[in-house]
Amino acid sequence: MGPSVDFLGRDVVSARDFKRDQYDEMLRAVEDLEKSRESLDGTLKGKLAALLFFEPSTRTYSSFQIAAEKLGMRVSGFAGPTGSSITKGETLHDTVRMFEGYGADVFIIRHSKMGAARFAAEISDVPVVSAGDGSREHPTQAMVDLYAIKKAFGRIDGLKVGMLGDLRYGRTSSSLAYALSNFDVEITFIAPEALQMRPEVSHFLTQRGVTPRTAGAFKDVAGSLDVLYVTRIQKERIPDPTEYEKVKGMYEVNLEALRDAKPSLKVLHPLPRVDELSTDIDETNYAQYFVQAAGGLPLRMALLNLILGGAR
Repeated sequence: MGPSVDFLGRDVVSARDFKRDQYDEMLRAVEDLEKSRESLDGTLKGKLAALLFFEPSTRTYSSFQIAAEKLGMRVSGFAGPTGSSITKGETLHDTVRMFEGYGADVFIIRHSKMGAARFAAEISDVPVVSAGDGSREHPTQAMVDLYAIKKAFGRIDGLKVGMLGDLRYGRTSSSLAYALSNFDVEITFIAPEALQMRPEVSHFLTQRGVTPRTAGAFKDVAGSLDVLYVTRIQKERIPDPTEYEKVKGMYEVNLEALRDAKPSLKVLHPLPRVDELSTDIDETNYAQYFVQAAGGLPLRMALLNLILGGAR
């Protein structure tokens, strides 16, 4: 595992930018790391990771921070706008330029504005990794999700994947859909009309040879799915508060809802959850979301190692 023509020095701003062989390489790199948990410790010693989180985060920030530190990197930046010069009106452009001047070797950026990570990549001479970009993209979460699916089934091809919840405003579901378009899968978008997947995502999938199906309720497809990807309603991204009031609490996945599901069904959720995923599933064989979350650390370690040309 190490220098890669496909990853060395590249930006990670959209799940659309990667092809099947690159996702396969990424998944193999994580599998190798999990077989030898300390194999990458210290491989990027002396390099500097700038974590610029203009939005709050728990799992993504912590996993990137710990990943960078285990690789031997120094970490600088901020975990939210409070306490940074963002509160004084400093722009993304100036923040990136400042940290580049401090010697950053990679930027890891979360921002509320769509396209922020790509803009940062255009003005920076070092790799930029999106850690969440408005309501459109979260490419490393998609990689984490692919790994969780592969870990559960030993494969991704041939599976039937349902995505349930806020598909319109949720960036994790759209990024996962983009990534899954590289595999031989059947995708079903499960949501009320107000929360259904955005047309451009469905159009992209169709162009890639994956024609998504739609369903208004989970019960309509419960017995056919291998994977159920659940997302919360994105209250902070819905532009109209009255629209949120109409859709909040519209769905919940619990043991009763899974009554007709395959025994082998795996439930994923990018977390945090609110009331859309019941805790009564936590101790069942359906639950894959804690395994999914734990995979964020080795995946982001492997990814940074590939991008920055760490040791094999």
